[in-house]
Formats: sequence, structure tokens, C-alpha cells
Amino acid sequence: ASLPLLKAAAQESTEKGLSCSKAAIINISTAMGSIEKTSESFCKPAISYRCSKAALNMLTMCQALTYRQAGILCVALHPGWVKTDMGSQEADLTVDTSVRGLLAVLPILSEKHSGALLNWEGKAVPW
Repeated sequence: ASLPLLKAAAQESTEKGLSCSKAAIINISTAMGSIEKTSESFCKPAISYRCSKAALNMLTMCQALTYRQAGILCVALHPGWVKTDMGSQEADLTVDTSVRGLLAVLPILSEKHSGALLNWEGKAVPW
């Protein structure tokens, strides 16, 4: 339902390249969906969760390849291990720190990030 709106926004924009200011799909993923990093983070198996996020990372790459010509940026962001009901109080980050980090990353995203998984600090997460 949002795709026609994203395409229209990208088409009407005067900005060059890909950016959140133009049109973007930002998927919230996790480093736990990283196949490459599985062995170092497997202390909490969460297999169904990991598989769903690995699929989301693939979706992000497919979206990036599909919508690039339409001018739509597609990126997956990992908010970090956050102190929430899901993350528990053992987590590293407060909600405020995670959200502020994600909001700081959005304006720096460009075509070089298309299809990537980045963390809340804007660093690439291999997947």
C-alpha cells in the first residue's frame, strides 16, 4: 500500500541519489539475523527469531535491488540489545540511547548503504 506513495515521493524529489529525505524503506532487524555472526552469538539460540530476521535481511537486499531504479533507499537497522521486555534489563542500551542512535543514522544513509544491515551507530553488520 505504501509503495505507490514511496515511488511518487522519490519521483517528485529534487534530491540526487538515495536518501531518507527522498524515499526509504527502513526495516528493523538485528545482528541475531546475521549468518556470519551466528557462532559468536549463539549462547541464546532463539532459532525462530534468528531465522525470521535473516529472512528480513534478505528481503531488505531484494527490496534494495528492486526499488533502486525507482529512487527508494532500502536499509535494515539493528537497534542494539535494548533494555525492553524482550531485551531484558541485562541489555546494553537504554531505549533512549538506541532511538537517538537510530535517528542520528537516518540522515547519513545513502546509496552506499542500500541493502545493508547497519547497527544503531551506523556501522555495517555482516550478515
